[in-house]
Amino acid sequence: MDWIREHYKKTYAPNTRETVRRQTMHQFVDAGIVLYNPDKPNRPVNSPAAVYQIEPSALALLRSFGAKQWRKNLTAYLAERQTLAARYARERRQKLVPVQIALGQQITLSPGEHSELIGAIVEDFGARWVPGGALIHAGDTGEKWGYFDAVSLAKLGVSVDAHGKMPDVVLYYSARNWLPLIESVTSHGPVDGKCHAELARLFASATADLVYVTAFPSRAIMARYLGDIAWETEVGGGRPLSPDSFQR
Repeated sequence: MDWIREHYKKTYAPNTRETVRRQTMHQFVDAGIVLYNPDKPNRPVNSPAAVYQIEPSALALLRSFGAKQWRKNLTAYLAERQTLAARYARERRQKLVPVQIALGQQITLSPGEHSELIGAIVEDFGARWVPGGALIHAGDTGEKWGYFDAVSLAKLGVSVDAHGKMPDVVLYYSARNWLPLIESVTSHGPVDGKCHAELARLFASATADLVYVTAFPSRAIMARYLGDIAWETEVGGGRPLSPDSFQR
């Protein structure tokens, strides 16, 4: 961002890394000009350690600019560019986290522990605690709406715009008319008092009973947040409880 300000006279406000990522680097990556996290392809999208590296063939081409071989090198590069971009796109897709949301229906989420936990919530937690339930929403660190069934949520009396603070996962358990609102916690963000109040306001018009849940990948991580978790909410992690104990 400092380099852009100095050379292109474009100034970004502090903490706008996301803008640069979406409006600039994303296009370079899609074109195969830049590699995203080549040292660790499964690094989470929202990791502060994210890195970008110019693709070696593109670098070699740019270094020949102004030389006698420039036109020849450019022609050769452009002839392979689509193949190159397709190959890197395929490699990125292989790192995505697949999540089975229904029989024969699958979505993919951005790589990382957070997405892996969301996958476990949908596939394992949902099957055990919300048998026969329907997935309404599954967040994604790369794209806010990883999966969102707005029609089904509207039928339950809730309409959410693009600025709504959605929990990581929303399920609907029609057998008991429950709407579990689940936060996936790998490093921060349990259902504390503030989060509980925000979700209560957002889903105040729901015709189903709200159940607030914080899901952890392990008991060790859960222990870090025991003092923050709001009363009258549920915790999922470690050994799963029976469906009958999922009532508060």
